[in-house]
Amino acid sequence: MTSDVSTERMRVRAPELRGRRWLNTGGASLSLAGLRGRIVVLDFWTFCCVNCLHALDELRPVEEEFGDVLVIIGVHSPKFVHEADPAAVEAAVERYGVAHPVLDDPELVTWDAYAARAWPTLAVIDPAGQVVARMAGEGHGPGLASLVRELVAEHEAAGTLRRGDGPYVAPPAPETALRFPGKVVALPGGTFLVSDTAHHQVVELEADLVTERRRFGAGSRGFVDGPADTARFSEPQGLLVLPGGTEVLVADTVNHALRAVDLTTGAVATVAGTGSQLRERVLPGAASAELSSPWDLVWWDGRVVVAMAGPHQLWSFDPASGETTVLAGTTNEGLRDGPPDEAFFAQPSGLAVDDENTLWVADSETSALRRVQRAPAVGAEVGTAVGQGLFEFGHRDGPAAEALLQHPLGVAVLPDGSVAVADTYNGAVRRFDPSTTTVSTLAEGLAEPSDLLVDGDELIVVESAAHRLVRLPIPAGAQVDGAAHTVRRAPTDLSPGAVELRIAFAPPAGQHLDDRFGDPTSLTVAASPPELLVEGAGTATGLTRTLHLSPGVTDGVLQVSVAAASCDDDGGTFAACHRYQQDWGIPVRLAPGADAVLDLDLRAV
Repeated sequence: MTSDVSTERMRVRAPELRGRRWLNTGGASLSLAGLRGRIVVLDFWTFCCVNCLHALDELRPVEEEFGDVLVIIGVHSPKFVHEADPAAVEAAVERYGVAHPVLDDPELVTWDAYAARAWPTLAVIDPAGQVVARMAGEGHGPGLASLVRELVAEHEAAGTLRRGDGPYVAPPAPETALRFPGKVVALPGGTFLVSDTAHHQVVELEADLVTERRRFGAGSRGFVDGPADTARFSEPQGLLVLPGGTEVLVADTVNHALRAVDLTTGAVATVAGTGSQLRERVLPGAASAELSSPWDLVWWDGRVVVAMAGPHQLWSFDPASGETTVLAGTTNEGLRDGPPDEAFFAQPSGLAVDDENTLWVADSETSALRRVQRAPAVGAEVGTAVGQGLFEFGHRDGPAAEALLQHPLGVAVLPDGSVAVADTYNGAVRRFDPSTTTVSTLAEGLAEPSDLLVDGDELIVVESAAHRLVRLPIPAGAQVDGAAHTVRRAPTDLSPGAVELRIAFAPPAGQHLDDRFGDPTSLTVAASPPELLVEGAGTATGLTRTLHLSPGVTDGVLQVSVAAASCDDDGGTFAACHRYQQDWGIPVRLAPGADAVLDLDLRAV
């Protein structure tokens, strides 16, 4: 960063790090005093959040480049109740290959101390113990690296920089055949194919779901085509046997690609995606060469449908042409029904198709079961069978309008036409009956079930956190009426009436806002309940907007999505451009005399 920008950096004394326990430190507790002289980056994350997983991937090269001066600390700040479970946090740290210390902060003590508002948020602390930058959302890897270089030069010259090994201590290596398996499909010969996600492989199992027939992939993270024993994946998830039965499509999630496995030769080839994450906003009907966290696959209406978790959309893939096209979703994160080009999804992660050609979607971040129906007379329509929004979840059976799920990742259609849901964070399998519009519970006590497959009168369940596949009979069902949960975040008090929304955005060093073709920003605002927002809803350019909040509503959630584009300073007409995007769901409470301004940071340095 240039010197004139550095003089404008925020400088606030960093609050101490407090939580339940430390992971990846060999049992030691860390303090900012003990880290003095090192650059510290706090990564506020939660393991349900695909944007947080993107940020973890972006931090890896920064960690590697500055390992002797930089300490990254993950502050795990849960959204869902399950994410506060100590064993679940520990499993997530292993599952996603987090190679730095992690502070387990289930009560959001450190989250609140640093005024974090969104997952993920990065806070940068200099060697003197001052917070010098805060960045919300993903896509900040290059800007963070630039800031670290400046801090290194500044504090090395001042004699306040300390080099050496960091406090990370690797945990013991796991010893299970599968490690956090993700999805499963049946193969024509009676065997099953499972994505062995944390081993970065795809495995063929015999009908006993234990005996291995063969593996595809070398077993280390990478993006390499070729023979089965040398090809490399990165956290593969969804699987689909293509028509003909000799080729399987793999959603290679962290490589942001679709890979094809030839079941005859074992060879692996890339059929869509470049290995780089999509950063642009692509709307329904448009095509793109880049993907973003494809999570599941299904054959529907003569094409492959991809649950594209990263941009909160459904895409289609044509195996013949190799073209990928956005099918539904606007990239706004939320729950909104209607035509595909207007619907909101939130991290779709599981897909299935029933005999009536309805596409069922496990929409994980809204804890919802969604459906897409083909209606030729009026066009396709997106609807919600179960689920209430981004911040309402729990374990409750009964009428679908009142039933609650908690971050489901998988879905399957049962023989009677009802829909089974892998209710992942409830450790359960749930059943939605379209004929009665009711929800029941088929099984409980499972360890993060992530996928379901009907095999005769049994369900095969991918029990991801138990590192195994199990069979369950399909029972008549059971009733559960447990407690409902909401996200445990203190609401922001705002005054009813006019409220000024302001988004702070400063391009990183070496970039500028690209306004050659108009305003390069986009701001979308919605509310739950909708009547909270009298004026100011919708999408338009600009980073400020006057909202009018109804005095007749006491509380609710403001849903804000912002995007901005900037380009490199030194590229001229052909400069590389970058897109920054962040979504917030902000619980608000209306109180006369409270603040009439809401400030959010897309990037502040």
